[in-house]
Amino acid sequence: MPQPPPELADLSQRLCTRIVEEIENDGSMPFDRYMAMALYEPGLGYYVNGLHKFGSSGDFVTAPEQGKLFARALARQLDEIGEALAPPWTLLELGAGSGVLARDLLESMRKPPARYLILEPSAVLREVQQETVAGLPPGLRDRIEWIDRPPTESYSGVVLANEVVDALPVSRFRIENGQVLELAVNVVDDRLELTPRTGSERLNAALQPVIQRLPHPLPDGFESEICLDLHGWLATVTESLERGVALFIDYGYPRAEYYHPDRSGGTLVCHYRHRAHFDPFVWPGLTDLSAFVDFTACAEAAVACNLDVAGYTSQAGFLLSLGIAEAVGEVDDEYERLKLSAEIKRLTLPGEMGEKFKVLALAHDFEQPLSGFESMSQLHRL
Repeated sequence: MPQPPPELADLSQRLCTRIVEEIENDGSMPFDRYMAMALYEPGLGYYVNGLHKFGSSGDFVTAPEQGKLFARALARQLDEIGEALAPPWTLLELGAGSGVLARDLLESMRKPPARYLILEPSAVLREVQQETVAGLPPGLRDRIEWIDRPPTESYSGVVLANEVVDALPVSRFRIENGQVLELAVNVVDDRLELTPRTGSERLNAALQPVIQRLPHPLPDGFESEICLDLHGWLATVTESLERGVALFIDYGYPRAEYYHPDRSGGTLVCHYRHRAHFDPFVWPGLTDLSAFVDFTACAEAAVACNLDVAGYTSQAGFLLSLGIAEAVGEVDDEYERLKLSAEIKRLTLPGEMGEKFKVLALAHDFEQPLSGFESMSQLHRL
């Protein structure tokens, strides 16, 4: 792992000091609290410390940054939803990253939304997004509004979250002698380490129904994650959606695969300078932490929030159903055709992003079929 420059190493050390002080004051720290501090601690956490995260110069590349085809296909689905809603409708994007998706969607849609809200609490990322969309025509750029909390007034429209759910803090656990132990963060020999402790009532209450419904028992030594705040978060971001659809695009599995005995080390993954690793205590504040999404849990949370599960499929199924492959036949230049073909492969091939990423649609008072899920539905897998 490359060493960061001294000023960034100092930032990470200051975050570590704050984490250690909390452990010394309160005892071993739940992992979801550690993950929240590593990602969102004011001024120091990964998403709020002002360092560039996205694209080739950052730590990872998201689907919208592969090119414009992802946004063009998604725009077709949004146009379809928008036409079914009574205008004016609103698009709410959660965590817009670099702003590339917002820019490309507004350029690609036939009838863009009257309002494009970006929920972004990070002032630094707002600046990045504002620079990204600055080149849009005024008639499109002026539709964008940045907010730091979900809207409270009711609206019709779409909630869009691309690679957002994976960044929700998760609790870690281990099965030992058939019992659930929580893996908490402690200081051991001047290092942060995960140490087992008796699972909290909240963790046990959330996990026991999950474990009991699995088609297979979890073996001793099995470790994984669970997002205890998923239901509350989903309720918050969809509460004001009076009519419309919420689309969640992320890497993950249905529950039976998420907690499969062969996936005994869990799904937590860390990214630092385009290097994936599995030690969450390497350079806190400079490293992205994320966990794959349990999409069955998302569907259960949706039902509890009075939302209908309207669609579930792989990213490949979603994009191909929306005609992403047609883009190649629309250009004559051979170099451009090769470039588009490579982009489609990265987005849709099983060994790339096509199967690892899934798309989940949740609807409220919206019954029209969604084209992105019609031909390759995987609802039965939830």
